[in-house]
Amino acid sequence: MQDQLSPDPAVTFDYPAYIDWTAAHGFNFIRGWHWEQAAWDNHTREKLLVSPLPFQRTGPGDALDGRPRFDLTQFNPEYFDRIRSRVEQAGQRGIYVSVMLFEGFSVNNRNPDYSLNPWMGHPFNGHNNINGIDGDPAGTEDGQAVHTLAFPEITAIQETYVRRVVDAVNDLDNVPYEIGNEVCAESAEWQCHLVDLIHTYEAGKPKQHPVGMTSGGGGNQGLTNAALFTCPADWVSPGNRSGYPYRDNPPAADGTKVILTDTDHLWGLGATQGWVWKSFTRGLNPILMDPYEQLLGLDQFPRWGAIHRRDFPMWEYIRRNLAHTLAYANRMNLVAMAPRGDLASSGYCLANPGTEYLIYLPDGGCVTVDIRAGSGPYALEWFNPTTEQRISDGVREVDADWRLWAPFSGDAVLYLRTVAG
Repeated sequence: MQDQLSPDPAVTFDYPAYIDWTAAHGFNFIRGWHWEQAAWDNHTREKLLVSPLPFQRTGPGDALDGRPRFDLTQFNPEYFDRIRSRVEQAGQRGIYVSVMLFEGFSVNNRNPDYSLNPWMGHPFNGHNNINGIDGDPAGTEDGQAVHTLAFPEITAIQETYVRRVVDAVNDLDNVPYEIGNEVCAESAEWQCHLVDLIHTYEAGKPKQHPVGMTSGGGGNQGLTNAALFTCPADWVSPGNRSGYPYRDNPPAADGTKVILTDTDHLWGLGATQGWVWKSFTRGLNPILMDPYEQLLGLDQFPRWGAIHRRDFPMWEYIRRNLAHTLAYANRMNLVAMAPRGDLASSGYCLANPGTEYLIYLPDGGCVTVDIRAGSGPYALEWFNPTTEQRISDGVREVDADWRLWAPFSGDAVLYLRTVAG
């Protein structure tokens, strides 16, 4: 939703090219990222610039970044027009945009060894606005309290901003909202308040959209998964925490929340093609934080430097398998299917029992399928996630437990569906 690539304000992100690339890969979802600060960030010691922001810079006086201070009572039309335009462009290509409203990494310096403190560029920093608003009255150079209900005057500004975003995109269909990316653990009540605000505000408008909350936050600084599953949000992105192994053995969705398993909150930068299929066959919606455009300074991070480029070989395997899960979702009667690991010996199975089954075999080999709910006959199809080869295995009459062997080595996907006798 903004430009944040360089200390040079002339460097901008080629959004139309990105949408073309996204559509060409067969994807249908992106996160519309939002940064709250005007300058600096958690991944570089360069003075990055962010534009546009929701508030106008009128002065008098200069903010810490050397530009005019913000007037928090005046909104910047360019920002809201940009959101609408970019959501519209994505919608024309069949792509949903998670409209992000706040950013946990904008309010403190979580990586002091690698970066500068973005709170210094935040509009709610007392040095940066003309309205007497100070989200850090103790002078700790940390603004995490602005993502709580600690300051009623700040909450009121945030509420007005959220309503302006809703006004900008309410009539569009391809919008889920996201309260914030990896916001601090103390933010639960504040985030729930904003979820309720959007639900109430949209209730009187032509369209209503799902509202989401995410875990993460750098280590264990963000919301707990338990807080996500008890919140009023319609969708959530959990983190890889004790009791919630969403990275290696994802818990099956139970239908109470739409769950987007996001590599951002599980690895940071990373994933495996097996994780894609494990997530999908457990009823989850896997999404990838893709290094499409490199973030300045991230190459210096020990875990991510080597893989922080668009053409690193692992990424294309993951991208293609994400697209294949979407292709199967569109082929199947997905609304009738649910995660049923009990029906396949591999433990990974989406099923409409007696009608359709999509099964993942992490180690390939043999799988036993319980098809006692239907009599067939069934059409068999194998898919190789590594080679992307699809193998039709004919139509067979079956009953009770059915043992099937993958016709290739490595992990495998098996698709079964009944056909007319």
